[in-house]
Amino acid sequence: MQKKQKFPYLVGSKWTAQQKIDGWRHFQVVNRKNQGKWVFAEMVAACDPLVRFWVNAKLLKNTSQWQSGWQSLQEIAEVEGYVS
Repeated sequence: MQKKQKFPYLVGSKWTAQQKIDGWRHFQVVNRKNQGKWVFAEMVAACDPLVRFWVNAKLLKNTSQWQSGWQSLQEIAEVEGYVS
């Protein structure tokens, strides 16, 4: 029986950073790599393809750092509790 792949839908997924990274909040996963038990995602800024970095995919589950999908500033503020 084949082992279940961790994060099967990682490539192509879209994410919003809670804090700006190199001036941007919206990123897309363009690549993945497995290193032992770890899975890494290559993130690229939606508005600047030169802004790219690798992140441990497990960190994307931390909602204090990342939200799945592209969130508007209003949605981010609501999550942080700034707008009632």
